[in-house]
Amino acid sequence: MAQLDVQAKLAILADAAKYDASCASSGTAKRNSRGGKGVGSSEGMGICHAYAPDGRCISLLKILLTNSCIFDCAYCINRKSSNVRRARFTAQEVVRLTLEFYKRNYIEGLFLSSGIIRSSNYTMEQIVEVARSLREDHDFRGYIHLKTIPDADPELVRQAGLHANRVSINVELPTTSGLTRLAPEKDVRQIEGAMREMKASIADADDAAKRFKSAPKFAPAGQSTQMIVGADAASDADIVRRSSSLYDRFGLRRVYYSAFSPIPDASAVLPLKRPPLMREHRLYQSDWLMRFYGFTSAEVRSATDAQGMLPLDIDPKLAWALKFRDGFPVDVNRAPKEMLLRIPGLGTKAVDRIMSSRRWRKLRLDDVARLTLSIAKVRPFITTLDWRPTFLTDRTDLRMLVAPRQQQLELFTA
Repeated sequence: MAQLDVQAKLAILADAAKYDASCASSGTAKRNSRGGKGVGSSEGMGICHAYAPDGRCISLLKILLTNSCIFDCAYCINRKSSNVRRARFTAQEVVRLTLEFYKRNYIEGLFLSSGIIRSSNYTMEQIVEVARSLREDHDFRGYIHLKTIPDADPELVRQAGLHANRVSINVELPTTSGLTRLAPEKDVRQIEGAMREMKASIADADDAAKRFKSAPKFAPAGQSTQMIVGADAASDADIVRRSSSLYDRFGLRRVYYSAFSPIPDASAVLPLKRPPLMREHRLYQSDWLMRFYGFTSAEVRSATDAQGMLPLDIDPKLAWALKFRDGFPVDVNRAPKEMLLRIPGLGTKAVDRIMSSRRWRKLRLDDVARLTLSIAKVRPFITTLDWRPTFLTDRTDLRMLVAPRQQQLELFTA
């Protein structure tokens, strides 16, 4: 491997990290201070923007330790047989980069993943060393997210949890058959075993923290995973079922979905086109329904078509409501919160405001309209003091009335 300076390595390994969906970059104008004019930059290599549960935007240095890999997963741009430019950071180079970016107020933390070099244990040792050095040698108190390697020694994975705020163990693909076909060197039993051990370690740490003030923290932001959508034949129903199982069995904080992107010199077993990005969006919406709206996996899957796919033109909650109209309309002045959350067009904040407002007076349609972006979407599914949808809920063309209007964008519109 040719000798590269740190900036060249950063350009390669920051770009290689973009396929991880665990933190999403927000759009921004490309401005920088190169040339001696101005101060700062909005397009620093490797800086991505993630969002905390309370809505704060957190800037992270998102890089790979290396994009070299001994595995040959068909869907991965960094697979062993891929013809890409390779680079590798040392552990101390990552530490220095993180500290220098942090001191300049570019970032608030580090997101570190890696290809596998030499062995899983060797690579995991390097990842852990980065986090250990930041925490113990430099007293770094920013956010750290580490991608761990499932078949590494469990003690190494445990050490990652001692230093990181969050750890990720990727399931890669939604089905066992897909993983066997496209990544035969990876074993679903090892992946799930690592998740199970991580869940147990987090639970033990939480229990210790309740009894001892001096108990060390262990992955306080929990564990997450990522799966690729569209690389195999898995349907949306398969993905929703798998996600629900992962949440229930391993106590995950998040399941991230990443639409498969065709790669250079791809294997013949991969699709030639990427799936619609809207499919990824609908899966995130279905994930939200299970996590925040009280829907079960079976209920979300019931909104799919005969092929197990969620509709792309309407969101999953609306698709479910149109299939099960016998539960509507809902009286917003009397229905329990669990039923209000199932009304298309009402989010969690709108439902909380309805619950609060109706304690003082009966709500009218105008009151509900002030709490939602699209009262036209809500009207067929509710009753208020002054509104009854009568036969609107049962109309055969209701989907056309409530679905978002499709608009053809003009190429040369300013």
